[in-house]
Amino acid sequence: MTEHPWRVLHVIANHEKRVVQHLASRSLEHYLPLYSLKSQWSDRTVALERPLFPCYVFTRFKATDRIAVLGTPGVLSLLGDDDLGTVSAEEISRIREALAAGHTLRPHPSIAKGTRVRVRNGVFEGSEGLVTELRGQCKVILTVKAIHQCFSLCVESSDLEVLNESAAERDRLSAQRLLATHRT
Repeated sequence: MTEHPWRVLHVIANHEKRVVQHLASRSLEHYLPLYSLKSQWSDRTVALERPLFPCYVFTRFKATDRIAVLGTPGVLSLLGDDDLGTVSAEEISRIREALAAGHTLRPHPSIAKGTRVRVRNGVFEGSEGLVTELRGQCKVILTVKAIHQCFSLCVESSDLEVLNESAAERDRLSAQRLLATHRT
């Protein structure tokens, strides 16, 4: 199965685990990254397992299994096509390794502001993201581009490399500033 790319299923909210059960019963390879969350109920504290990417399940399948995948109860759609909407095996492997190693990964909304950084060490070495918080450790937001979903990672600031703006981004910003000064 490793020659087939990881595809992304958009599923009904709060049905991720049911979709995974159906995929398993059809012998289809799947992955649903989960994180633990403690929740205080009125009489006790419970540990819940929640999807890292709500409404999404990753799967790999042969072209002949496409109808079986799309016919799975709870599946709304298959994102992208053969080239778009796929997730690299490396991204899936990094997420699996980080969760298995006990790293704190949590869902996080996409953020437009912040410092762009690259992680220099650890499971997510080479991944780029945005810094959103600076305390003892930095909170970095990483994105799974195929599904436009983000998650946060706490990492030591010494394990981060600050990235400069790209030349294209600098040119775009310069052009915007130039236009703004000519308008006034």
